[in-house]
Amino acid sequence: MATTKIITPAQATHPGTLIKDELDAIPELNQRKLAQELDVKPSFLNEIIKGKRPVTADIAILLEKTLGISADYWMKFQSQYEIDKARVKQKNIKKIKNIELWSIIKEYVPVLYFKKCGYLKEDIDKDIESIKTIYNVHSIDGLVASFSKNKYAFYRKSEKLKINEKNMFAWSSLAEYEAKNQSINTFNFDNLGQLCLNLNRIFYENTNTIDRVKKVLNQFGVKMLLIDKLEKTPIDGFSFWSDNNPAIALTLRYNRIDNFAFTIMHEIAHIDLHLKNDRNQKFLDLTKKENIDKCEKEADLYAQKNLISKVCWSDILENYLPLDDDKIKIIGDKYKINPAILLGRISYEINYYAMQTSIDKKMN
Repeated sequence: MATTKIITPAQATHPGTLIKDELDAIPELNQRKLAQELDVKPSFLNEIIKGKRPVTADIAILLEKTLGISADYWMKFQSQYEIDKARVKQKNIKKIKNIELWSIIKEYVPVLYFKKCGYLKEDIDKDIESIKTIYNVHSIDGLVASFSKNKYAFYRKSEKLKINEKNMFAWSSLAEYEAKNQSINTFNFDNLGQLCLNLNRIFYENTNTIDRVKKVLNQFGVKMLLIDKLEKTPIDGFSFWSDNNPAIALTLRYNRIDNFAFTIMHEIAHIDLHLKNDRNQKFLDLTKKENIDKCEKEADLYAQKNLISKVCWSDILENYLPLDDDKIKIIGDKYKINPAILLGRISYEINYYAMQTSIDKKMN
C-alpha cells in the first residue's frame, strides 16, 4: 500500500484569511457590514480574521448563508488549520531540539572534516542521522557514551604523542562505517600465506601499488580502506573485523613503499594472529609506539619475517656486510624484495634512519 508523504507547511493558515480574501473581493462588503449580517460584534469578527478565534460550527453555518461557502468547507479549513498548527509546533520543537543536539555533536565530532569528505550537507536533520549512522549509534546520547568508552584506547600505546581524542574517534568510526559498505570475496585464513607472497611481488615491482594491493586484498577477502588523515591522528593502520571479513584501514601518512608494505603486513599479522581467535578486537596502530605490548611485538615480527625471509636476512649478515646501496639492490633483485624495504629493515636494526642513500623509497 502506497503511503502519502505529509508536507508540513512553514506556518498554518487560519480560515480567517479566507474571510479577508472574500471581503477584499467584494467591494460593497466590509468587516462591519459582515459582522452585522453574521449578528456578531465587529471586534469578534476581527479576531476571527486575525486568527485569534476559531471558526466554530455556528459561525460556519452563518458564513455559509452570507458568503455562499459551505459550512463543511469552513469546518474542514478550521480542522486543517489545527492539524497544521500542531505539526508546525512539533516541527519547531524538533528543530530547536536538533539545534541543541548539534551543539553537543560538535563537541564530539569534527564536523568540518565530515563536511569536507562529503558526509554532511548543511541540513541539520539529515546530518544528525548521518552522524548516527557513521558512529553506529541510535542516539546522540549513545554517541557520547561510545566516545567516553573508547577514547582511553587511544592512549594505551602512547602517552607522548599529541592525540586529538575527537579526531581519533571520528577516524576509526569512519573506517568501520566505510568497511560496512564494501562487499568482497569470502575470506579464508588458510590463504594468508599466498596473499603475503602476492603482496611481496607487488611491493617489489612498486607499480600502481595502492590499487594493486587493494585489488589483491579484496580477492583474498580482506577489505582495504584509505581514510583521509585528520589533525593529531597519528595512525598508520587499523585492523578490525567487519561483518564476515577482516578489514585494514590506512591513512597513508607517508608516501613510502617501505612504510606502506610494513603497515600492510603488520595489520595482516593482527588478522592472522589475533582476530582469528577474537573478532571483537580492534588494533589501532599509531605511528610512534611506546610501551609496545605483546600483540604489537608479535605483529612486528610477523611483518619482518613475511617481508624479508630468514634465509635472506642470514644471507645478508653472512655475505654482504658492510652494506651499501649497490649490495642492497643486488640482494633485492636476488630475493625479489624492494630495496627500500631492505633499507628500512637495516635502518631499524641499527637504529639509524639518516644514512645517505640513492635508493628510491617513493611509492609508485
